[in-house]
Amino acid sequence: MVGIITYGAYIPRYRIKTEDIARVWGANGPEIAAGLGVKEKSVPDLDEDTISMSVEAARYALARRDVPRDAIGAIYVGSESHPYAVKPSAATVGEAIGATPVMTAADYEFACKAGTAAIQTCMGLVKSGMIKYGCAIGADTAQGAPGDALEYTASAGGAAIFIGEDNPIAEINHTCSFTTDTPDFWRREGQEYPRHGGRFSGDPAYFKHIQGAAHLMLEQMGTEPSDYDYAIFHQPNAKFPTRVSKMLGFTGEQIKPGLAVPRLGNTYSGAVPVGISATLDVAKPGDRIFVTSYGSGAGSDAFDITVTDAIESDVFDRSAAPTVEELLANGKYLDYALYAKHKGKIVMQ
Repeated sequence: MVGIITYGAYIPRYRIKTEDIARVWGANGPEIAAGLGVKEKSVPDLDEDTISMSVEAARYALARRDVPRDAIGAIYVGSESHPYAVKPSAATVGEAIGATPVMTAADYEFACKAGTAAIQTCMGLVKSGMIKYGCAIGADTAQGAPGDALEYTASAGGAAIFIGEDNPIAEINHTCSFTTDTPDFWRREGQEYPRHGGRFSGDPAYFKHIQGAAHLMLEQMGTEPSDYDYAIFHQPNAKFPTRVSKMLGFTGEQIKPGLAVPRLGNTYSGAVPVGISATLDVAKPGDRIFVTSYGSGAGSDAFDITVTDAIESDVFDRSAAPTVEELLANGKYLDYALYAKHKGKIVMQ
């Protein structure tokens, strides 16, 4: 059975409280911040980008399990903020972790579900026998224009998920997707910040696609929400995943371990991979995990995952890398001016 053989997450240490963003923009800023349910968000350091965070996440994953570098046949990096318009992030990541030359490497884009699309691709390559191991990464230094609602949540971070058939710590029982042409969020070539459809991004975008993929998964697997110990839904804010989980019949306790967004913000392509990582940090053998990502434009990928005994065996050392909870702890807080400097909103001429 193909599944997750190791994983690792990375979150920058810098933070800004959303109340500090609201203080700068005044007016309805505090109301926006409170409504999103995000108290603070991560901020990349001056020398951090999608590539550096992807490398750190992959290195943490490899610290937990020593995967032979020459057996990593694919590396895919899903992101909305690749440092280069023309130059693959995946090739640099592969070189940095000693996995080159790999069989295939590419950068993925599908808004916030690029990371889960990479997982599906790695699953297919492993199942076909073309590769032994594949590395799927979702990471972003998310963009939000000054004063826009996105600025209260757009953060930085990501996770690396290694896929293989060799004694996985979590078997992926099934995956399916739900996609339509729903333009709720976009950024044209050359534009610095994305634009969005406001409330349209909720309905009929996020909620329609999350529910579409989730219902498809439950139908195909013949399961109910109560059959799962944990559930992870794309978390652009705290409000959306909480609401959609209730609509589908999942409980607050099921989504709690993977819901990092109140203290992390929206890591875009990294949101669901980080949620998977946070859940695997606490999961036990036999636990079943329901996952549904969302990417604007729009589509959702769903996964049915069962944790195996290998997560507590000698082949895997969960303690060899920091947990998501540990990465979220002890943040270094910035005021708005330093935050704007870190994000490149203000630069020296």
